[in-house]
Amino acid sequence: MGLSIGQVAERTGLSVHALRFYEREGLLADPVRRESNGRRVYTEDDVDWLDMCIKFRSSGMPLDTIRKYTDLVRQGPGNEQDRLALLRSHQDYVSAQIQELNECLNVITHKVDIYTESLDEGTADCLWVAPGPTDTSAAS
Repeated sequence: MGLSIGQVAERTGLSVHALRFYEREGLLADPVRRESNGRRVYTEDDVDWLDMCIKFRSSGMPLDTIRKYTDLVRQGPGNEQDRLALLRSHQDYVSAQIQELNECLNVITHKVDIYTESLDEGTADCLWVAPGPTDTSAAS
């Protein structure tokens, strides 16, 4: 037995509207089957594919790139190098984003440490005091 669009929406966290959009944009690996009354019937494979697409989107992969990957998968064997190149390119992008976020986290952690230490020592009132015309000591 298949899954209704509402069940898939609940399981993936996508709205019914978003599911229809993904289908319309050709982002599903296989066409969604329809019952005689026109209702969509999804499979577990569809849910797995959508979960992967959600991870791709959450990591910043453009819809055009997801569509290209989907098209390559639909074509079947013989284009694995192209799929790998696409995935490696996105992997590099995500790695760079993670590195940048780690640098941001290091700054935030440093600031947390300064504030924690200053609060523990009772010197927090000296943190980030707006400098006067000749005061250049506001570095925290």
